[in-house]
Amino acid sequence: MTRKDPNRIEFDFEAIDEAEPGDRWRSHFLRHWDGYREWFLSQGDAARPSYLESRSRFERAMPELMPVYERLVELAGGGDIAARLLSLYRPPPYLTGCSQAVWTDLEEPLLVRNYDYHPRLLEGAMLKSEWLGRPVIAMLDCLWGVLDGINDAGLVVSLAFGGRTQVGDGFGIPVVLRHVLETCDNTEEAVDVLKRVPAHMAYNVTVLDRAGRFKTVYLSPDRTPVVRQFPVATNHQGRVEWLEHAHATATLERERFLFSRFADSDETVDGFVQSFLRPPLLSRAYRRGYGTLYTAVYWPRRGQVELRWPGASWRQSLGTFVPGVRTVVYADEPGPARKN
Repeated sequence: MTRKDPNRIEFDFEAIDEAEPGDRWRSHFLRHWDGYREWFLSQGDAARPSYLESRSRFERAMPELMPVYERLVELAGGGDIAARLLSLYRPPPYLTGCSQAVWTDLEEPLLVRNYDYHPRLLEGAMLKSEWLGRPVIAMLDCLWGVLDGINDAGLVVSLAFGGRTQVGDGFGIPVVLRHVLETCDNTEEAVDVLKRVPAHMAYNVTVLDRAGRFKTVYLSPDRTPVVRQFPVATNHQGRVEWLEHAHATATLERERFLFSRFADSDETVDGFVQSFLRPPLLSRAYRRGYGTLYTAVYWPRRGQVELRWPGASWRQSLGTFVPGVRTVVYADEPGPARKN
């Protein structure tokens, strides 16, 4: 939960271990339901698709996830609004920041990402599950979707907003990334899903697998997906199309900085990871909704993830996952740090 004073916000990150959807997921749902219900109805009930349309579209696009979806709807109480929201079919628009990049050393590739958003809109839950029989660790969004995560095949995914205002027919990208982690083994399979399942807004998805193969996929509701052999993604798709957002989030500056790290022959993997904890990648614009809430480092061959903040870290793995809570403090200065 969050606790706020005029100068800072304290936030509790939680690690949850629950193989099948059950009481722990239901507790997470209830904790966040009021806020999500308000968001889902923010444009009026009629602006959202009906239950029958939402369910039908979901089953057609992601049939493998239907048993999980139905179980989650049951745990949520079976209500109409919850069922429609959990489908994530044509939800209201939402914007994030984010920087992500793949360290392309084939001896041990890794993916690093900063998640930039408003602290009061963060779920802050890292869930280890086996909903379709395979272990998955993911940072949750939209109650069961994925901001970033890894599965037992060593497949890693991460999302960043694509910097375009268009909203169209499709699904919220977190549930699409859930589908990827639950059903795919490698980058090629993940890209096939991303090209097939429509996203309702513009997002840049970076995929990395155990073999070191990576892609960044530019998704938009009004364009054919673009697949690039690109190790970096910030908040534009090749060129800036939303100038105000680009300036507010420094998307070009962050992209240039990341490429400068690759161009530096003296750069090390440790230095590369640490660069995400410093400006321009680390943002303290919490009041404007673009502050860095966590840095995540994924090692596909180790099956590990580490959340980092300046002065603190929290490592988990598919083999050794320890439930618990970590409290982080966000403020414009000096930035997020572990509360002792």
